Amino acid sequence: MTTLSDIRTRVRLDLRDSDSSSERWSDDQLDRHIGRALHDMDRHVPRETLATIATTPGSRDIDLASLTGLIEVEAAEYPVDQYPPSYVQFSRWDQALTLLVDPVPDGDDVRLSYTAVHVLDGSGSTVPGHLEELLAIGAAGYAALELASFNTNALTLDARAAEEYSRQGRAWLTAFQQLLRHHARSNAVRNRRLYRPAS
Repeated sequence: MTTLSDIRTRVRLDLRDSDSSSERWSDDQLDRHIGRALHDMDRHVPRETLATIATTPGSRDIDLASLTGLIEVEAAEYPVDQYPPSYVQFSRWDQALTLLVDPVPDGDDVRLSYTAVHVLDGSGSTVPGHLEELLAIGAAGYAALELASFNTNALTLDARAAEEYSRQGRAWLTAFQQLLRHHARSNAVRNRRLYRPAS
């Protein structure tokens, strides 16, 4: 499974910074740029996941606090495991979701389809494999622009090299943003059908 260290290695390769004796970026710096690119990815291509939660007898409210990294609840299936699925209306405010159903739930499960932020750490990643290289490109772009800006201000690198880092960083970030829009959920064709709530 891909880890943060694996993505950092890809970023170093893109930046031609793989010689450990003369690294231009520390691991912490690259991790910050990877985090920034991952945040951009979360806005366009968030993680899609499911959670089954028991309702509270006599209450329509569901506590969402257990859904780590929650961005948006897309659908609520209640009761679960019916065919066709019984998707119901709901409202959400902060960490509380209210099922707009009658009668009041009696403790049965509700299945939530939701989006969440991606996780990338030393244990693994939720970023799909086909988007890992895109993440590395975005992080490399942010890193190159940071170095160009720092060296221009500090006058520690010749102007031509700083200009090249700036040019390459902008090119990577342009490609990153364009490809994020290409992969965005809003551009995806989705087969959806409205179901009448089960009576």
